[in-house]
This record gives sequence, C-alpha cells and structure tokens, in this order.
Amino acid sequence: MERTADRLFQKGYDKMENSNRKALKEQYKNRVLTGGIYRIQCSGDDSYWLRASFDMQGSKNRFTFSKTTDSCPEICMLKAWKQYGASAFSFELVEEIEKKDTQTDRQFSDDVNTLLELWKEKLTFCSEEN
Repeated sequence: MERTADRLFQKGYDKMENSNRKALKEQYKNRVLTGGIYRIQCSGDDSYWLRASFDMQGSKNRFTFSKTTDSCPEICMLKAWKQYGASAFSFELVEEIEKKDTQTDRQFSDDVNTLLELWKEKLTFCSEEN
C-alpha cells in the first residue's frame, strides 16, 4: 500500500516535471545553433583529423566523453589511439559559425560543409608549401 505522503510527493513532482519539461523543450528549440570545423590532433605522431559539425558543443562533449572513458571516437583514429593513448589527443576548434534565423537546416549544413572544404584546401596548401 502506497503512503499518502509518497502519493502527494509524486503528484507534485509530476506537475513540476511537466512544467520543467516544457521549459527545457522551449529552451532547446530557441538555442543558438553553432556549427563549424574542428580538428582532433594526436601529439604522438602529429596526425590530425578535420571534421565538420552542426553542433559544435555536442562534438566537443562527445570527444571529452571518449577521452574520459578511453574509447576511441572514430575507427580511423584507432591505431594511433591504441599506440599513444587518449591523453595524446586534443580537440581544437578551427572555425565556428552560427546558424542564422533565416537559414534552413539544409542551408546551414551546406555552409558548414563548404567551410570544411575551404579548410581542407587551406591546410593542404600550407602543407605543400613546407
């Protein structure tokens, strides 16, 4: 048999939970979406992987989680990850752009992918000069 205090607590919790959920949902919808280009660098052999992201904070959080749990974030990095360990890897923000209110998701995606191509060309050009 459930105690009265437990039932009252649960009803109050449910009401708070619903209003909290609505507020969080609204906050999520209205957040400023920031995408861009980042680089994961391995200091062990100076290799790096350039990536585009439509949610820069999410990408950084995933990388931090991977380092904390010592789980390689991508299969292409596995050999270096095993050889040098998680501590040899770093996350570097290369360039960030905000999604404009007038942009569709598709337009924002196109902008981020274009930015990635520009950075690939730029870094290739820089490495050819050296």
